[in-house]
Amino acid sequence: MSKKKVSKIKTVYTTVIRWPAIAALLMAVVAGIAYFIDIKAGIVATIAFVAFVIAFVVFMLTSRERFTRAMVDFATGYAHMQKELLDGFVVPYGMLDESGRILWMNNAMAGLIGNEKKRTNVEDIFPEYKKNAVLTDSVKEISVSYAGRDYRMMIDPLHFEGNAIDASMVIADSESAELYAIYLFDETEINTCKKELHNERFVCGLIYIDNYDEALESIDEVRRSLLIALVERKINKYISAGDGVVKKLEKDKYLVCVRYRFFEQMVESRFQILEEVKSVNIGNAIAVTISIGIGAMQASFAANYEMARAAIDLALGRGGDQAVIREGSKVTYFGGKTSAAEKNTRVKARVKAHALRELLEATDNVLIMGHKISDVDAVGSAVGIYAAAKVFDKKAHIVLNTITTSLQPIVDTFKNNDDYPEDMFLTGDEALAQVDNNTLLVVVDVNKKSYTECPELIGKCKTTVVLDHHRQGDDPIDTATLSYIEPYASSACEMVAEVLQYITENIRLKNVEADAIYAGIVIDTNNFTNKAGARTFDAAAFVRRSGADIIRVRKLLRSSMAEYKAKAEAVRHAEVYRDCFAISTCPSSGLTSPTIVGAQAANELLNISGIKASFVLTFYEDEIYISARSIDEINVQLIMEKLGGGGHMTIAGAQLKDIDMEDALVLVRKTLDEMIEEGAI
Repeated sequence: MSKKKVSKIKTVYTTVIRWPAIAALLMAVVAGIAYFIDIKAGIVATIAFVAFVIAFVVFMLTSRERFTRAMVDFATGYAHMQKELLDGFVVPYGMLDESGRILWMNNAMAGLIGNEKKRTNVEDIFPEYKKNAVLTDSVKEISVSYAGRDYRMMIDPLHFEGNAIDASMVIADSESAELYAIYLFDETEINTCKKELHNERFVCGLIYIDNYDEALESIDEVRRSLLIALVERKINKYISAGDGVVKKLEKDKYLVCVRYRFFEQMVESRFQILEEVKSVNIGNAIAVTISIGIGAMQASFAANYEMARAAIDLALGRGGDQAVIREGSKVTYFGGKTSAAEKNTRVKARVKAHALRELLEATDNVLIMGHKISDVDAVGSAVGIYAAAKVFDKKAHIVLNTITTSLQPIVDTFKNNDDYPEDMFLTGDEALAQVDNNTLLVVVDVNKKSYTECPELIGKCKTTVVLDHHRQGDDPIDTATLSYIEPYASSACEMVAEVLQYITENIRLKNVEADAIYAGIVIDTNNFTNKAGARTFDAAAFVRRSGADIIRVRKLLRSSMAEYKAKAEAVRHAEVYRDCFAISTCPSSGLTSPTIVGAQAANELLNISGIKASFVLTFYEDEIYISARSIDEINVQLIMEKLGGGGHMTIAGAQLKDIDMEDALVLVRKTLDEMIEEGAI
């Protein structure tokens, strides 16, 4: 439309409508004022006003055709201009009905999709539309791809209530009352830059040789330098392949920096360097293993380094031979398929014992607690710490909320003994009332905050000590003043027995205390058949010398007839999955401690030839408890971590909420399938 035409329409509109209306309004005001001055003048003004209105109406009637023609001319020109603007709009634009059918598109959209415009539904051209587009009254944006380029599609609802729609813009009839406009914004270059920036970010890592001294001692002295050189060559070659940098910090510690691009390749290959280093063999009796800690996605290099330090500590706390990635609050584990090597030296146990002694001497009140639904190992190790506290004449209590049938005989030996106070065992609420400014909290047989008997105690007590033999996982007790976690240990009772030998000279345990500690070792080693090393027998020998009696312990650990039958039922109905996994359910009806029976059934299933791992599911208190056991080939801890649990390489567990037994069994099978396909087990 030309400027002359626009000007003409404006002049007609002003002359015909605006100014006569204003003039009539002024005349009406003048007529009203005139009546106050003089009635005759008011009459004259009124006559003039009426005459003007009549003249205006006559004018409108005689000029109606001209006026209508001008308005139609304006509307037609405006619609044509609007269509030309949309057709020439450089951003691809179109109109859809609520079913996704394309009603109209501009030239840019037609040029983009080319021959595809023959397809009438947007889902046929952009499959992402069907997956992501939920049509609402608000503007929605989704990412789509077409012809090798990335686009941001904006879907905007159109409302035409009371408005006429230009029919020339709609190429097909639509029965739908809702129409939507779509815009496509090309973001290929932006995404490419973002991806390149993401890939070029530096990732910080630490690599530690787990068993440096032990590996060197297992080989001739002349070959030791060659062994370390081969290991270093493997590490340097692996990192250099991704243009990374390796810096040796100590004899067995390395700092590495790689780009995020290569870090993703490391994750995709599941850190194959873990297996490559173990393949180095020049006569060494012990295979070299390494631990890797990676810190990523932090704002600065310093923050990434701190994340890497936290990750390597976690890897070492889980037994080594694995990679741990920390990306903010997200933690990912790789490897960890081999058992942690038992260390012959007791230097660490002696150092931890002396540190614990200093803490005990500086406190007046000691609270000791294990994990929820405590077992014999948790209570036995708690009794050992209780005995140590009494050596220094400290007030001590054991936190125990639930006394299971397996624990009842052991607890009764203390409750029925005049040598021990009635408040030796407290509930969580009672323990909270005992906390003061100088209370020492000792956590045994667990290192997860949420799994303890009373998590509130951890934040309330000023000083916290952790002694555990399980591998570290998520939700650790990171506020501990003293942390002694040894995954190679068979049980927490073994660790406590070693600590007791160094905490003071010539310590004497009472018979019932020695029985409790010995029982914990027996249970967690399954009568010395599981993870029983040289130090395990040394610890057992110590408590035997202290007065533990095998016959008394055996009587304490006997099961009831109902528990024995339930265990037999779980074994009888076990399913052999993938020819090597035993999966079963343990009946809980009539049992006081069905989870303990489930764990015993899982141990029994390992006695079947060909079974590499067993999983027994037990329903208890509106939750499903999974007891996982293996001998040496399968790391059940990794499997349980996938289900939100954790534990040890050969002994682990998990708890499932808001799920029935059938779905839980399906979930276990599915998890096994996925981990086998990924190569995780």
